[in-house]
Amino acid sequence: MSAEKPLRSIHVVAGVITDARGRILLSRRTEGRDLAGRWEFPGGKREPGESAEAALIRELQEELGITPDIGAAFINVPQLYPDKRLRLDVRFVTHWQGSPRGHEGQALAWVAPDKLPRYDMPPADKPVVAALLQPDRYLVTPEPGADAENWLATLDAALEQGIRRVQLRARTLTGPAWEELARKAVARCRRADAEVLINGDIDLARVLETGVHLRAAQLPTLTERPLPEGLPVAASCHDAGELQQAQALGCDFALLGTLKPSASHPGRKPLGWDGFAKLREAVSLPIYAIGDLSPDDLAHARQHGAQGVAAIRSLWPAEVAVA
Repeated sequence: MSAEKPLRSIHVVAGVITDARGRILLSRRTEGRDLAGRWEFPGGKREPGESAEAALIRELQEELGITPDIGAAFINVPQLYPDKRLRLDVRFVTHWQGSPRGHEGQALAWVAPDKLPRYDMPPADKPVVAALLQPDRYLVTPEPGADAENWLATLDAALEQGIRRVQLRARTLTGPAWEELARKAVARCRRADAEVLINGDIDLARVLETGVHLRAAQLPTLTERPLPEGLPVAASCHDAGELQQAQALGCDFALLGTLKPSASHPGRKPLGWDGFAKLREAVSLPIYAIGDLSPDDLAHARQHGAQGVAAIRSLWPAEVAVA
């Protein structure tokens, strides 16, 4: 038998084009194209020998009749399609010359950022929307230990530093003591307008009306999303199968690792960034990278398709003295 023909690789450059009111421009794919009718961030294929910036300028001139000033790199999403392996390279565009028009017969829409999830998009564009709207850091709390008040005070400090997505995790504290502490932590997160998920305990998440972060071992035991829409569901994943299970369950995002050698997972082979990107391309979920990472890794994470970084130590402030 002959070897399977390798999929063609395509580098697509797109722009998050934002107007003075903060709205973002979407373009609708025309009939006769793949994924016709879906909405996407405007752009197109990079030609051989062309820089990403030059490609985006050319595509926006041809498609919209504008000449843009290309801004900062935002996110680079690898995505596997049945007939191709695509990389979506997204840049910010806040200034341009001309008035955007659908020069190829495509419909256009200026959309408020919070309305973007309502639009049906190709798989590669969905992580871009998540990166625009959702936190880029995901704090996993350490074990509470004996000093619960200090743990709560340190959580307050993390929230004051801008953490807006928190996983409450405890392995040694269980039962009523953990429920009481978790309840206090949830109240603090809500005052800070931070999203909060309970690690593993679906029943406790229902009681506290929070989200739940599923352990990898829980994924095969579930046949449907364990919480209603509106309460976030996430999952820890380590391979493609677990990521696909998380997506099939309707998880809102996933955590994937470990990226580097990690003290918390001493026997697990690290993925590395290339390994992360390879797994990322099989699903359209927002995915946090984890494994000895810090906010210093955010730009690198985004260039491999990550929503951001998840961590315990690097996102948990130094111990706070309690008066």
